[in-house]
Amino acid sequence: MSSYFNPLIGVKKDNHLQLEIKNMSSNRDHSLFSIGPVSKASLLIVIFAGLYYFMTGSTEYIDSSSTYEEETYTETQGGGSISSKNGANNYLPTSTTNQVIQHQYYTMSYSEEHEQPEWVAYELKQEQFQRKGVGRSDNFRPDPKVKTRSAYPSDYKRSGYDRGHLVPAGDMNFDKTAMSETFFMSNMSPQIRNFNGGIWRELEENTREWAKKYKHLYVVTGPVLTVNSIDEIGRNQVSVPRTYYKVLLDLTKPETKAIGFILDNKVSDKHLSNFAVTVDEVESLTGIDFFHELLSPEEEEALESQVDIGRWKFSEKRFRQRVKSWNKR
Repeated sequence: MSSYFNPLIGVKKDNHLQLEIKNMSSNRDHSLFSIGPVSKASLLIVIFAGLYYFMTGSTEYIDSSSTYEEETYTETQGGGSISSKNGANNYLPTSTTNQVIQHQYYTMSYSEEHEQPEWVAYELKQEQFQRKGVGRSDNFRPDPKVKTRSAYPSDYKRSGYDRGHLVPAGDMNFDKTAMSETFFMSNMSPQIRNFNGGIWRELEENTREWAKKYKHLYVVTGPVLTVNSIDEIGRNQVSVPRTYYKVLLDLTKPETKAIGFILDNKVSDKHLSNFAVTVDEVESLTGIDFFHELLSPEEEEALESQVDIGRWKFSEKRFRQRVKSWNKR
């Protein structure tokens, strides 16, 4: 993003915009010694803001209209696999952004240029759905683990786009912390309302049903950032993706299988199976290599080069419900 930070107003400005400042020194009425106490306080705030900028080199818009509880995490930067308390996450894709961030229940590769992840990855297990579900936390907030700072809730305000979850809240309702982590703004991507609540919702719900049926899935989801975005929103210039993908891998024997989906960010009345593709096709579109450490070259070839729709049961009831009502919210 081409931008600079203006310490006088504390927001990110586009390089093509010009800020006109009157020469106040030539007007005695605007001298430092003739302004009132409120104006003096405002001037001091401006001065300290400028000093903060030069000391920190910050170039990100900070939402001063809201306050957020500070959270402390151990951050992991760079590509490749990350070790967790549950062992090595060797199912992670490659990262093209050099900012891989591990939360307790999922990992992401964050793109500062687009203010959203190029992928989120996690495991979805049958046992997670056997626990009593927790309610949505709806505590949308910036992600303190994003070193370059994430988007803010205000970026989406009056934009006309939904804050679309990449890790769905419904996938993480087995634990309060897991649920809360899905509401980091780093997990959001601007989605057209009836796409988010339509075919995207249907894919998420089908994925949960497949996890229950097949016992365990590796899930990778993200926007396609290699094609031109539809738009940008907010002061942090969050990209509005044109297309999204989801990749699923089932290694539960005897029926191991993989499937990919590529969907445009728009309403659709087509059957979800029409958007099923091979994992290789998603890799070609995104430039991301999936499961390269988890699978041997022979397994990758066998699983990622083909997709058998018949091995994934699609809910016809959800499809009819989406066309009849979800698409018309």
